[in-house]
Amino acid sequence: MTDAAELRRRTKELLAAHPPATTERLDFLRARFDAGLAWVHYPEGLGGLAAPRSLQAVVDAELTAAGAPDNDPRRIGIGLGMAAPTILQYGTEEQKHSLLRPLWTGEEVWCQLFSEPGAGSDLAALGTRAVREGEDWVVNGQKVWTSSAHLARWAILIARTDPDLPKHRGITYFLCDMTDPGVEVRPLRQITGEAEFNEVFLSDVRIPDSRRLGERGDGWRVAQTTLNNERVAIGGTPIPREGGMIGKIAATWRERPELRTHDLHQRLLGLWVEAEVARLTGVRLRQQLVAGQPGPEGAGMKLNFARLNQKISGLEVELLGEEGLLYEDWTMRRPEHVDFTGRDAGYRYLRSKGNSIEGGTSEVLLNIVAERVLGLPAEPRTDKDVAWKDLAR
Repeated sequence: MTDAAELRRRTKELLAAHPPATTERLDFLRARFDAGLAWVHYPEGLGGLAAPRSLQAVVDAELTAAGAPDNDPRRIGIGLGMAAPTILQYGTEEQKHSLLRPLWTGEEVWCQLFSEPGAGSDLAALGTRAVREGEDWVVNGQKVWTSSAHLARWAILIARTDPDLPKHRGITYFLCDMTDPGVEVRPLRQITGEAEFNEVFLSDVRIPDSRRLGERGDGWRVAQTTLNNERVAIGGTPIPREGGMIGKIAATWRERPELRTHDLHQRLLGLWVEAEVARLTGVRLRQQLVAGQPGPEGAGMKLNFARLNQKISGLEVELLGEEGLLYEDWTMRRPEHVDFTGRDAGYRYLRSKGNSIEGGTSEVLLNIVAERVLGLPAEPRTDKDVAWKDLAR
């Protein structure tokens, strides 16, 4: 079994063969992947060494100390956090070997074609259709709130393949090439002024059956792997103490003593403690991931992430008073990554409003925590066994 000493040895060999100072960034990343040091818990040949997930920190520390480039994880977060674990679990050998390397190196950006105008919180009600024609599936429909679609080469896509079945059982999961004819991406301008989200129109898009992920009609089960990993990726990202949103307001508090009041101090202390509890809970959750795939606990982390971000950013605006309402850059931008904590206080306050929607609304996540973590009775679902085509829409 690969241990920390072996990983250090392999990392030193990588650095000796490909010195970061003289090796092109992409060449170094490809070499790192081929050496099994990309994500060490993945299988050999797929960027890993089948080592414990916890040992990734050993490799990362050695490479950071040597000044090695990273793969810009914020830019390719959907690929790393959602597409890759789903492809690893359900993909064919050909899919895994052809897609995971350029995904990890950042050569190919991924997006997620799940939500629709009429199927957001009730995702299983989606109406995008995929009809089999020979060796292809012809897809028609509309997706919305698609982060990074304007950058993406590939998308993970769920579509309705069996309208005669109940909504959860008639869905199939596909890998969609965003450069194929019939794929149209349009920006959605947000309250922040930028457009990191998009709406995507699919008009007679032909997807080969070889790009189906999992069995026909099993798309909902496959999608649960994606969604569970998405919630961990959003709410359970490793951060240091006073990292994230709480670090921004703590810095302002220390640097601007003239803004302080007793009431604000007490509220800030309470939120600081809550943020630290959330951070330590995230550490515990990632330790659990060593033993397998993420479960419903990730919903609780993402739920708390949204609640805390909104409370902290609101307090920051209140602390700064009129100054907190200023927003320096209102220009229409197409950012390359989601930035929850960047720019100024006004931006953070506005952007945090989306935290309770993206990655599953807080209302949906409350149900998941109640039913799957706490074991409370499920809500009545009268449409559970009704054919999708017979549902009122």
